[in-house]
Amino acid sequence: MTKTDLLNGLHAEYQQWQALLDEIGSARMDQPGVTGDWSIKDIVAHITGWRRRTVGRLQALQRGEPEPPPPWPVHLQTDDEVNAWIYQSRQAYSVQAILDESAQVFQALISAIEGLPEDVIANAHRLPWMAGHPFNAAEFFAHFHEEHEPEMRAWLARLEKAE
Repeated sequence: MTKTDLLNGLHAEYQQWQALLDEIGSARMDQPGVTGDWSIKDIVAHITGWRRRTVGRLQALQRGEPEPPPPWPVHLQTDDEVNAWIYQSRQAYSVQAILDESAQVFQALISAIEGLPEDVIANAHRLPWMAGHPFNAAEFFAHFHEEHEPEMRAWLARLEKAE
């Protein structure tokens, strides 16, 4: 994987993400029930929260520093605890603020990757936090595709059928 391939793949993935959000429309993004009580806004905030950790890791790698602490309180240990914290910490944010934050964090991801040397990208699967996973665009969007995209699309289909 070259840096150019990775960046092109990330931009393509992001365009698909944006197309889905555009299809949903901002007026429906704070309606609960997409997954449990979560709305689209909550899912976007969730993905952004975890992506922020990835950006911090990549920025530290770029500077030759050790992995930084996560962007949430360090006493939170499980994914459920972190997810609950992200959910609670973003509840008062507007849909537009969540979408803006998502775009900013994605741009920070792109910038962090642009600053990495090619050899780091080619061997990034060796990074401890990658746990041997490939360093490619699909990996950066895997959680979305596996867990949230099907829920979002099913929810959207239910809404459109009811309209």
